[in-house]
Amino acid sequence: MLETFVSFVLDAISGMGYTGIVILMALESSFVPFPSEVVVPPAGYLAAQGEMNIYLVVLSGIGGSVIGALFNYFLAIKMGRILILKYGKYLLMPPEKFYRVDTYFDKHGEITTFAGRLIPVIRQYISFPAGLAGMNIPKFCAYTGLGAGIWVVVLAWLGYFIGSNPELMHSRLKTITILLLICVFAVISVYIYYQRKKGNNRV
Repeated sequence: MLETFVSFVLDAISGMGYTGIVILMALESSFVPFPSEVVVPPAGYLAAQGEMNIYLVVLSGIGGSVIGALFNYFLAIKMGRILILKYGKYLLMPPEKFYRVDTYFDKHGEITTFAGRLIPVIRQYISFPAGLAGMNIPKFCAYTGLGAGIWVVVLAWLGYFIGSNPELMHSRLKTITILLLICVFAVISVYIYYQRKKGNNRV
C-alpha cells in the first residue's frame, strides 16, 4: 500500500512539476494535515532519475513552506487576535496571558520560529502565535525559511539517495528526526544560557 501511494505522489509531482511541490508544501505548512514526507522525497527521487533538478526541488519546497506559513500568519492576525481577546478566557487564554505570549515573541520570536519548524506537528502551527504576536514579517520569513530549509534538504537528500526504497527511507527519517530534535534542544539550551548570561551582565 505504501509503494502504491508513493507511486501516486510520484506521478502527481511529475505531472505538476515544481509548481506542484510549491502547492503541496504550502498545504503542508498551513493547517492542512498533509505531510511533507510524502512530497519532497518523491521529488528528490525524480531528481536522481534526471527528471527534476534537486536544487529547484529544495527551493520549491522552501518557497511552499514559507507561503503556507504566511497564510497561517495572516490568518492569525486577521482573526486570531480578535477571537482570543474576545473568547480567550473560555479557552484558558485570558487577555493577561495572551499579552505575555505577545511579549515573549517580541523577545524570542526568531529562535521559537526557527526551532518550531524542525519539530513534528508544531512546524505546521508555529506560525499562529507568531502572527498573533505580530512578529516582524521579514524576520518571520527568514527564520521560517531557515528552519523549513533544513527539513526540506533532509527530505530531498533521502529521496535522492534512497527514494527507491520507501521502507528504508522511512526508517532513516525516524533516526534523522530524533537527531534533529536533539540538535534543536541543544540550540535552545545554548540560547537560554546566553540570554541568562546577558541578563546577569546587565544587573
